[in-house]
Amino acid sequence: MPRESWTAWPAREALSRAGVPRRRQALTWIVRAVLVGVFFASVVREDELAGWEYALVAAGFVGCGAAIWRCYTTTLERRLRASVGLLAVPVVAGVLAEWAGTHVAAAGLWCVAAVVAVERLPLGPGVGLAAVPLAAYVLTTRSTWAGTAGTVAMVLLIGYSLRLDEEARGAGFRMLAQERAARRAEAETAALNERARIAREIHDVLAHSLSAQLVHLEAARLLVESGAERDRVLERIVSARGMAREGLAETRQALSALRGEMTRPEEFLRDLAAAQGAGLLVTGEPRRLPAEAGLAVRRVAQEALTNVRKHAPGARVAMEFSYLEGEVELAVHDGGARGRNTELASSGAGYGLLGMRERAELLGGSLEAGPVGQDEEGFVVRLRVPA
Repeated sequence: MPRESWTAWPAREALSRAGVPRRRQALTWIVRAVLVGVFFASVVREDELAGWEYALVAAGFVGCGAAIWRCYTTTLERRLRASVGLLAVPVVAGVLAEWAGTHVAAAGLWCVAAVVAVERLPLGPGVGLAAVPLAAYVLTTRSTWAGTAGTVAMVLLIGYSLRLDEEARGAGFRMLAQERAARRAEAETAALNERARIAREIHDVLAHSLSAQLVHLEAARLLVESGAERDRVLERIVSARGMAREGLAETRQALSALRGEMTRPEEFLRDLAAAQGAGLLVTGEPRRLPAEAGLAVRRVAQEALTNVRKHAPGARVAMEFSYLEGEVELAVHDGGARGRNTELASSGAGYGLLGMRERAELLGGSLEAGPVGQDEEGFVVRLRVPA
């Protein structure tokens, strides 16, 4: 046994009644009351006592009981000297009872003091203190050596068994408290993650919507500066207003998606392709996607088409959405810049694809964006996310 085990106090949870059901506490008090009654009856039956002697014995029992009760508090406070002093009360009372000729009372008080010492004190001091009343019992008992040894062993075993039982209960109570704390921490983390996810979705919606509005407003500014007709300028302003309405609608869709109320991505892509004049090819067996994967597909498609309008207006756009094994893939390919407007292309913050790449990586996926290749013209954005 480690050296620390002999000097360490039992855990506070073990010394207190924390975690003990009320039924168990009530049963413990009933057992104690029965044992005290049997003990008192045995003392009375051993000797014929006068009236005042009954009162004296009863007063002694009450005093020893109060001392032991107080000892439960001092051990909980881990006050060794006070606890030893209180346990000395039933030991001394046992000596007085033995001197008065009441051996049953003396033996009972000594055994109780030994059990409490082993149960609630550090094991080293507890066993040392228990040795004093048990030695007094051995020296004064009239039982055989076998019976005496059995009684001593039983007292020590009872005290140590109670100690182990209370330590096991205290460990269980600590584990329960730790589990509750872990659950609270998980709930707080989940709430923070949910807030971050909602903030990211709203940010992406606003970034896309405002970027698209900026494209139209910048175009309107250029038309005004070039002296274009009023109808053309008005067309751009109306388009910007439409983008604002779409942004509000997309915000509502994002919040609905976060609640699990989202249509299939291919349906959204068909509507988006029809509105933007792009081609769409869907391959694979359709299936329900997690909300975050579906939102990633939506945002990347919107961002890619916004980039086409900014950097390659009028270019032919083809989208391909594929259900693969364990993941989905979206590819948006434009056929090259036509009617490129350098000043219009410079509008916006330029963080759209970077944000989409971070979103894909958070989901365990990837996003690639760059020129198609040497043999073909254009730019391709390719998203893969687990789903």
